[in-house]
Amino acid sequence: MTEVSDREPPRRRVPGPARPVRPGGRRQPGPGARPARRPGPPRPAARAIRLGSPRPRLRMIGLALTLVLAAFVVRLLQVQAVDAGTYSAKAEQNRYVVHTLPAERGGITDRNGVALASTVDSYDITADPTMFTREQLKVGDGPEQAAALLAPILGEDQQDLVDRLRPKNGELRYVRLARRQTPQVWNQIKDLKSALVTKAETDKSVVNVLAGVFADPSSKRVYPGGDLAAGILGWVGADGKGGGGLERKLDKTLAGEDGRIRYAQSGGRQVPTAGSTETPAVPGSDVELTIDRDIQWAAQHAISEQVEKSKADGGYVIVQDTETGEILAMANAPSFDPGDLAHADPAALGNAALQDAFEPGSTAKVLSMAAVLEENAATPGTRITVPNRLKRGDRLFKDDIDHPTWYLTLNGVLAKSSNIGTIMATGELGKTQAEANKVLYSYLRKFGLGGYSGLGFPGETKGILAPPDQWSTSQQYTIPFGQGVSVNALQAASIYSTVANGGVRVEPTLVRGTKGADGRFTPAPEPKKTRVTSEKTAKTLARMLESVVDDEEGTGTKARIPGYRVAGKTGTANRVDPATGKYHGYTSSFAGFAPADKPRVTVYCAIQNATEGSYFGGQICGPIYKQVMEFALKTLQVPPTGAAPANLPVTFKP
Repeated sequence: MTEVSDREPPRRRVPGPARPVRPGGRRQPGPGARPARRPGPPRPAARAIRLGSPRPRLRMIGLALTLVLAAFVVRLLQVQAVDAGTYSAKAEQNRYVVHTLPAERGGITDRNGVALASTVDSYDITADPTMFTREQLKVGDGPEQAAALLAPILGEDQQDLVDRLRPKNGELRYVRLARRQTPQVWNQIKDLKSALVTKAETDKSVVNVLAGVFADPSSKRVYPGGDLAAGILGWVGADGKGGGGLERKLDKTLAGEDGRIRYAQSGGRQVPTAGSTETPAVPGSDVELTIDRDIQWAAQHAISEQVEKSKADGGYVIVQDTETGEILAMANAPSFDPGDLAHADPAALGNAALQDAFEPGSTAKVLSMAAVLEENAATPGTRITVPNRLKRGDRLFKDDIDHPTWYLTLNGVLAKSSNIGTIMATGELGKTQAEANKVLYSYLRKFGLGGYSGLGFPGETKGILAPPDQWSTSQQYTIPFGQGVSVNALQAASIYSTVANGGVRVEPTLVRGTKGADGRFTPAPEPKKTRVTSEKTAKTLARMLESVVDDEEGTGTKARIPGYRVAGKTGTANRVDPATGKYHGYTSSFAGFAPADKPRVTVYCAIQNATEGSYFGGQICGPIYKQVMEFALKTLQVPPTGAAPANLPVTFKP
């Protein structure tokens, strides 16, 4: 290896002008010449430095770079080739968002198109809790300040709002403060937010504590009539689905089909240039009911007043078109507001007129009379001697009052509502009591007892009617006058509509039809019709029912309507307390139709457990029948027939 000296390389001299040479051969220094250097001690020889070969280090660096590049290549192949579909899907998922477009729920109207239930725009008030922290607002009580402002507007508890705005999960970005608020409520909040922003521009101490409050568009179900027809309509739950009544039964028809929209987003905002796909929502169909809003109001007003006056547990009124079977009113007391379930009495929810099963009492005697007339076991003029007491089986039966021996016609038995006379008349339906029971049972079933009405209403009861071979010793004598068998209010009303319709039972209906998004009206299917008695029997029964109201011996004189012929029947039955299962109190009722000779409307009224004043059906339900029937006849513009009443004999002289 060549030795390298640490001395500087010799400098190259540039020839200049010749300098004079001193004697002795040395040159004479000229002006500016460097003085002669004195000889110094000899320097030691420099030590040589050897450099290592760079090739091993280059190899190591090259190997490391190769490994790193290989790792990148493998990962790149995994992302772009092996797992390309997975990562592409994740990218699409993060880039594209899908939102549901809720369908507008169809409305519910009465038979004249008056809205009973409709849907309006509303807002869910929401918030981002991370925007209420000290770091964001520069104040420590942001949630408290916001809650103090929002509580009176939203009607929510202030501390509850604070807890939502300061959740335990500090990363929570979304909370709902209130559901389905009106546009007016959201406008109040927006105005308050704008006021805070404006004030903060001039006063630096003011903080916009509502900056993190937002609104999600929603919809709200409203019921313009409040508690009117609530038992029929039902309600819509917080999830937007029907929770009771027709809202539940017709939920699929009313709800429609939700749509959806898919679009690209960046930073939480839609990218306009990326395009979007949208499936429009299909609005629900509107439903038109058979109910007449005005008649419904009259029925509900009448029964509510009487229930309150009698301090009763409850009551119901049914109004039905005798020819079509359409229900014109179905009122319950007490009722509830389906738009304000938070303040509703849980016991009042539902439709008691269809869900309560009770013993009808003497209003059911018309069934016994129908069987007796149809089977030719007696005529309206058949004479029946009615004692004060009647022993049958192991029991001693009596009428509602003590009396001397009555000499009544079959018509008089119905007019005076004699239990004993009814037992004696139905005993003629067969050669034995067992045969008579089977015949009577067949008519009870034909009139609709022991079966569903055909409405398909949620929670409807079919009542209680045991087969005749299961009737106890007492039941075979009490069932003819309406004890030992149970019905709901609609079943009881349908009995009288069947008589009024010439002996043909028409299944009750509540829905007239639906109207789709295209505006086309689709009528409901025709109701089922069943011949129960002959037209002759039905007309005879109608004349007999007139005696209950028109004859001074009758029990329903308070139901008289000036100018109209009225057919009706009172009922006062021992009541089974649903809480204990034992008899306690009474079921008071009145049923009938008008005009008696050309029927158009049936009205049925029942009151449960009246505790103040009279509990007799003719006394407390007769006036309700009169009030509601008069209103219905005027509303439907039904004129009096002008014909004279039948005046069938009630008593006879022995």
